[in-house]
Amino acid sequence: MSLLVPRFPDWRPRRLRRLPALRQLVRETELRPDDLVLPLFVRPGQGIRREISSMHGQYQHSPDTLVETAAQAWELGIRAVILFGIPAHKDEVGSAALDEAGIIPQALHALKRHLPELLVITDECFCEYTSHGHCGVLSEHGGRLDVDNDRTLEMLAQQCIVHARAGADVVAPSGMMDGMVAAIRRALDSAGFSHLPILSYAAKYASAFYGPFREAAESPPQFGDRSTYQMDPANAEEALREIALDLAEGADLIMVKPALAYLDILRRAKESFGVPLAAYNVSGEYAMVKAASARGWLDERRIVLEILTAIKRAGADFILTYHALDAAKWLRG
Repeated sequence: MSLLVPRFPDWRPRRLRRLPALRQLVRETELRPDDLVLPLFVRPGQGIRREISSMHGQYQHSPDTLVETAAQAWELGIRAVILFGIPAHKDEVGSAALDEAGIIPQALHALKRHLPELLVITDECFCEYTSHGHCGVLSEHGGRLDVDNDRTLEMLAQQCIVHARAGADVVAPSGMMDGMVAAIRRALDSAGFSHLPILSYAAKYASAFYGPFREAAESPPQFGDRSTYQMDPANAEEALREIALDLAEGADLIMVKPALAYLDILRRAKESFGVPLAAYNVSGEYAMVKAASARGWLDERRIVLEILTAIKRAGADFILTYHALDAAKWLRG
């Protein structure tokens, strides 16, 4: 019997909940602005700040307004952002993702010029860049089109080098291709970027919670879905195998995505591996809270801070969240 209560029959927990200062004194999980990473969407142009209809309060930015939002985040104590690019043109192979003068290099140059200390993570995938909305190059398998794993690895490696040259501090491959971390690590090392960390979306589920992101990144699949490369939501052991594989290939940080429905995966990952662990509080999770709060069904401040604290309590060392700006304001009082 491991329960502690019988050993302390006179202990009354409510004594420690009576005053705010007491509750703060014994709080086990502390959420801070620098635990948060702000996702940002960037597209070509100038003066663009286009609200995303399914994600109230989130915007597609041009590089200049992106810098303004990132500067606001920095002032609030947020120390990292992650970039998602929306190119001017898309094609079957996502060639704009490899453009040295493309939208993510433009954003990186602008951010590094104005906010040199800000940690900038770049998402590494092709769904925003391909005309078909899938996460890599397509080929035919058994009479149906699917992502060609090995051809996509070559392009992912090139994409990471482009971002590294433009000033990325961390690269974050999100396509769930087999062997992606090893391919990227080899390419970065060969190109002189052995110092650059890889944040792997190691346990990324084929989730229905991504719907609003598809609008934000203009990347809905034009046929089928992504179940052939993202994970089945029913599987937990598989997530641990995926994480172990990516760590063996050279990943420095690991991500679980989504967060709320996968807190058990976060906890098991932290206990099993003990490595720096990220959680992505994704677009659908954000949109549900915003919609319910707008109708007065939820107290937005309380529910957001409760959700983010729960994600950290489950094992996340840092959290990618669209709530980052609001949460940072609330945490700073």
